[in-house]
Amino acid sequence: MTPEGSSSSMNNQSSNTSVPSATQDNPPEPLAARMRPVSLDEVVGQAHLIGAGQVVRTLIETDNLSSILFWGPPGSGKTTLAKVIAQVTNSEFATLNASSAGVKDVRGVIDSARAARDSNARRTILFLDEIHRFNKSQQDALLPAVESGLLVLIGATTENPFFEINSPLLSRLIMFRLEPLSNDDLSVLITRALTDERGLADEFSLTETAQAHILDKSDGDARRALNVLELASQLATADERTSIEQGDIESALNVRFIAYDKAGDNHYDVISAFIKSMRGSDPNAAVYWLARMITAGEDPRFIARRMIVFASEDIGLANSQALATAVAAAQAVEHVGLPEARINLAHAALFLARCVKSNSVIGAIDSAMADVEAAQAAQVPLHLREASYRGAKKLGHGKGYKYPHSYPGHVVDQTYLPDNMVGRTYYRPSGQGKDT
Repeated sequence: MTPEGSSSSMNNQSSNTSVPSATQDNPPEPLAARMRPVSLDEVVGQAHLIGAGQVVRTLIETDNLSSILFWGPPGSGKTTLAKVIAQVTNSEFATLNASSAGVKDVRGVIDSARAARDSNARRTILFLDEIHRFNKSQQDALLPAVESGLLVLIGATTENPFFEINSPLLSRLIMFRLEPLSNDDLSVLITRALTDERGLADEFSLTETAQAHILDKSDGDARRALNVLELASQLATADERTSIEQGDIESALNVRFIAYDKAGDNHYDVISAFIKSMRGSDPNAAVYWLARMITAGEDPRFIARRMIVFASEDIGLANSQALATAVAAAQAVEHVGLPEARINLAHAALFLARCVKSNSVIGAIDSAMADVEAAQAAQVPLHLREASYRGAKKLGHGKGYKYPHSYPGHVVDQTYLPDNMVGRTYYRPSGQGKDT
């Protein structure tokens, strides 16, 4: 089997079916690598893709793949599915990792694919792991071969492809979303690793509390679960025990892992959950997502900026103090910094979540901007034009303007919109809070 992370390989079905044995000079692969499935029947999870009759299973079993993209969190099975395809396909199979490969490597695979096609009419499948790490020019180098069918591309990414993959390339890929594994799925993998000859071969037992701890801390990541199990087994061995206990798991974990990538999909998903929780007036959910971001190392200035936007977009005139509070929190972040500024951010988030909501502000400005973009440039009415400079009155500027402070209530009825916009209504009070 081609080790994960190698920059390039070209093989067929018969070249990668054995598991290397451990020697003094060739130490065993990590448990997660040894336990990687070699057939579809061994794959756990992703039933919506590889369950009976599902599309990915059908494409693999019929060896009829078109170019596809596996998108999902770490440890969800993207590379595993690619390895299974390598085992069963009758096509040439090449592997590149975008973190180490370049345009030269891509062209090398394309040349080999052309030779395979011309010499024995065999197609070539290229598995490109971490495809999001390729820049635009590197992705562009793939495009002609994918478009012509010379290469069948299998891309894998943990990042949102709509942000990371060029539109021309993305449009030629069928995208499949992989989900984090469930605790039931992880339990199957853990049991298999404990008993299988490729794994721990029944040399260890695992207490229920220890297994529950692995499941709780793995966040649906199979690789993480198996790495923790392997390290815990080593700790038990060092203590001359065959029972893996919760203390071993805690020591193996050391620090709680939080599934969050400041540059990737979790970045957008978690901030979205944060905003929607405040919009939904749920202070408990809002402060949870805030804590998730702070703990994961999100830039506190980014969080503060989003709250400033939220204050006007979702609360607005219903409680104008919301904007002042959000701005104050942003200033506190600059003056105080973390960890203390977490208190200021929480203050603002809880206040915003508890406020009466109104979206009349964004509704007004967006409606007005739509009219501005759709209509020809409207002239400012003469009575509203600047009349203080010399010659302005000769042009009729300011003529007929009524000064509101000269009238009862300091309000006077006159036209303020351009002639072609008279009667348009942009601001529609929501009736919420002070927005009346």
